[in-house]
Amino acid sequence: MKNTPRTIANAFPKKQFYSTVLYLFLIYNYGAIPVKAQQEKPIPPITFENVPYGDHPNQVIDFRKANVEKTAPLVVFIHGGGFTGGSHDKVNAKAIQQYLDAGIHHASIEYRFLKHADFPAAHEDCIRALQFIRSKAKEWGIDKNRIAGYGGSAGAQLVAYLAWGNDFADPKSDDPISRESSRLKAVAFWGGQSTMDLNWWTKNIPGYRREFHAKKESKRKDISSVERRALINEISVINHITSDDPPTFMRYGMNPDDPIPGNLKRARGWIIHHVNFGIAMEEKLKLKGVDVDLNYPKANKRFKDEISFLIHHLK
Repeated sequence: MKNTPRTIANAFPKKQFYSTVLYLFLIYNYGAIPVKAQQEKPIPPITFENVPYGDHPNQVIDFRKANVEKTAPLVVFIHGGGFTGGSHDKVNAKAIQQYLDAGIHHASIEYRFLKHADFPAAHEDCIRALQFIRSKAKEWGIDKNRIAGYGGSAGAQLVAYLAWGNDFADPKSDDPISRESSRLKAVAFWGGQSTMDLNWWTKNIPGYRREFHAKKESKRKDISSVERRALINEISVINHITSDDPPTFMRYGMNPDDPIPGNLKRARGWIIHHVNFGIAMEEKLKLKGVDVDLNYPKANKRFKDEISFLIHHLK
């Protein structure tokens, strides 16, 4: 008999994940950060395209191999889109070229959206994808001990979960892929939220009011308050920060004291991706002794962007 795979859902009753879809959809759908089209140069060609790591059409990986003779490090990209859209095809051509020029392979992960499967499907997909990539290390020329990740918005949540969450490797599994590590050597993201506890948002995020979601929340009677609290705790990445976490780079588009934008649509995205989330994570990371860089317009910067940060930690 095969061992039961280690998954996030094993830790909680399934119903609490299924009933949380609307709750999280509201949060993320207010402020998914689109990837800007890169028109300056063509996207570097894909070495292995839409490689499946599961049975669902969305469970695929694009892999771009650097022009190196020996094993090389890898960066993994996880796109945003509010868990409802986006694509692993929408990549930054300039960034990918910089990684490849530095002798670093590049992979882009696709995952299931809420219309395909409820939470924690996206998290479990990214865990499985990273383990699958490690299982291909010899074939693809990857140094499995030098793998970093980056992403934005929903992708920030997923890549931070990989970096800071417990390792899902199961050494006793009959499945060789499940034996591989799900951790990262370094992580970089932009516009990430520290917690899904809306009480914290109300107290710490400028412009956020609990009534934004109060009407919808009041209809949620399918899980107990204890189950709901456990779920929020699990999906709040700040709760997974420990002293053994990898070097972290976070980027936000506003200063802590910037005024709320007057345009309502822009204000919603501004609120959902506010730098105060990053400040909270920075404080805890520093408390645990983790190397962290928080980048916003007026911040003192050691690294100009996530690309220089990840190259520094992988080379």
